[in-house]
Amino acid sequence: MDNTIWLTHDAYARLRQEYDYISGEGREIISKRIGQARDEGDLSENAGYHAAREEQGQNELRIRRLKTILDNAQVGEVGQSNDVVRPGSTVTIAFDGDEDDTDTFLLGARELLSLDNSLDISVYSPQSPVGAAVLGHKAGDDVTYTAPNGREIAITILSIKGFSA
Repeated sequence: MDNTIWLTHDAYARLRQEYDYISGEGREIISKRIGQARDEGDLSENAGYHAAREEQGQNELRIRRLKTILDNAQVGEVGQSNDVVRPGSTVTIAFDGDEDDTDTFLLGARELLSLDNSLDISVYSPQSPVGAAVLGHKAGDDVTYTAPNGREIAITILSIKGFSA
């Protein structure tokens, strides 16, 4: 499976800025909090110490996640071509060929949602079951994918557009 994650230049820059902060200054701030809480004495009943350690764990998890994203990022702007589904495409699909049962989504990194809370669209990664199924296909193509529950789902790609926020 391809681990490439599509990001705009702006999204990449914002994720890089977050990574640089939490892996540097942010990490140091948490470490100081742990040290201060440790100095308060008995660690078994020290809620501040346990909270700081929990925060440290969450921060380290986010650092690893961001590093993976940044290391596997394909950075670029959305192409103008609407002929095939590619990362950065807005795709409308119909389930089982029923044009009354549709879904429209952006094929890209889910981190785009956390960077721009005004996005009013679902985001599926190219590695997700539906994302992998539509990737490289054209409008009018019928494809299937296996849902997490094991069920085969048939979809028709109705339209493909370049994403614009």
